[in-house]
Amino acid sequence: MFTINVGTADRIARIALGVILLALVFVGPKTPWGWIGLIPLLTGLVRFCPLYTVLGISTCKRD
Repeated sequence: MFTINVGTADRIARIALGVILLALVFVGPKTPWGWIGLIPLLTGLVRFCPLYTVLGISTCKRD
């Protein structure tokens, strides 16, 4: 359905950033802004970024 456009290094960075931001909701300053971490976490897990599609970007290796 979706073309994979998030490479391995980008995927790891997105998942790490998502987890860190979500941690702000439960630990530390307990700010609701941490819910924004769902976006990079989900795009990292599914390996698809809609914004990359619009901009014509792909961080996957070419075959």
